[in-house]
Amino acid sequence: MSETGESTNESGDSASESGVLLAYYGDDLTGSTDVLEALSLNGVPTVLFLERPEPGDLAEFDADVRAVGIAGMSRSMTPEEMTSELPPAFESLARFDPSIVQYKVCSTFDSSPEVGSIGRAIDLGQETFGSPFVPVVVAAPSLAPRGRYVLFGNLFATLDGETYRIDRHPTMSEHPVTPMTEGDLRRHLAAQTDRETADLEVRHLDGVTGVGPDRALDDATEDGEIVVCDGLNHEHQETVGRLLWDRAREAPPLFSASSSGLNYALAAHWQSSGLVAEPESPPALPAVDQVVVVSGSASPVNAGQIDWALEHGFEGVRLDGASLVDPGEADTAVEAAVEEALDALAAGRSVLLYSARGPDDPAIDATTERARELGVDENRLGRRLGEQQGRILRRLLKETDIGRACIAGGDTSGHVAPALDLYALEFLAPVGPGSPLCRARSRTDAFDGLEIALKGGQVETRNEAADFFGLVREGGRPSE
Repeated sequence: MSETGESTNESGDSASESGVLLAYYGDDLTGSTDVLEALSLNGVPTVLFLERPEPGDLAEFDADVRAVGIAGMSRSMTPEEMTSELPPAFESLARFDPSIVQYKVCSTFDSSPEVGSIGRAIDLGQETFGSPFVPVVVAAPSLAPRGRYVLFGNLFATLDGETYRIDRHPTMSEHPVTPMTEGDLRRHLAAQTDRETADLEVRHLDGVTGVGPDRALDDATEDGEIVVCDGLNHEHQETVGRLLWDRAREAPPLFSASSSGLNYALAAHWQSSGLVAEPESPPALPAVDQVVVVSGSASPVNAGQIDWALEHGFEGVRLDGASLVDPGEADTAVEAAVEEALDALAAGRSVLLYSARGPDDPAIDATTERARELGVDENRLGRRLGEQQGRILRRLLKETDIGRACIAGGDTSGHVAPALDLYALEFLAPVGPGSPLCRARSRTDAFDGLEIALKGGQVETRNEAADFFGLVREGGRPSE
């Protein structure tokens, strides 16, 4: 034990007495499970809480927990709401004495000054932690086939085998709430915070300029308090992980606003340095006869997955979104959906309940129009619909012996999960990158131990088929 109260492993790396290397706040639920998977698959046992935890809360978990997360909803919050939400969450994470605290953002970085402002999150994090600089790592080649890459500060994302700058990405450039209209992350952040932003360039990571990565990072931190880290491949990823871990050990905690790209980068370095062991690939879980899926995503990727499921034995139940958001009609609409789904389950079929089947589904406009007639704030529409979807899933799981479920849609997941009284998740098996099957901890016996996958709308499996919901039923599969 060192004089600072830190333990040191054979490689010279240090970790706090609690054993927690990293603590993170996820800006939505599916993004939070993305980190849970990235760390768990790479030998870093992780627990994701759905409420603010205390260090003593780890006692009920069997694993030697090395990372702790809080699943939040700040991606859909205003800056004022974030000011209320984030500081208490950051203070909760600080009590675990981690070397790095991460504000986890989506790998597409979609945000705006008005909604889900990453710049505001950085400001609040710095008020809590006073980090010497704030690294931004969203390059994530590990997320292939939907890899994320950053070159000279510009973000690129792959879709259907083609890589686009994020402001030209077919989906993210047209996002209904936070469209990405700027590919340069420095310019994007400049609209959200007054802090200066610099770039750790890919050519320095490659060492082709005569300026090595360490010196380049020092230079970048002199130019900006926020440092965007480039990355194109796994070698860049591991180099960034080493650089940031070295800085975190010098002045913990290092605060970062990053996607799971940071977690893959750190885990690669932790394994190579011997701080964590390289794990065996996790096995798939046993297949089950039936699952229940609740889908609120309108993405074209998710629409293709609905199509695949309905062609492969799932019973589709279309949800009446316009009625579900109307307090005068919601109970009737919930009851109708539950009855139709129970009939399908009784017949031995898996059930997929969906409120939209792609971005052009007329149901989206009908639901939005009904909400407008009712005077519902458009920014609150997703919450109102999600809460009703949560009621439906709760009924189905309580009235049957179904032990595996899936929620599709990032915001939908965050609104539906509270209906199941969940307070923590543990990784079980991969399905699609960032959306694993998890074991749920719930304060309601009927849902405690539930196997659940929380899927972002854009998440696919590594198979050519749009088979995400089928793989949930089959128990996932080992990662490649």
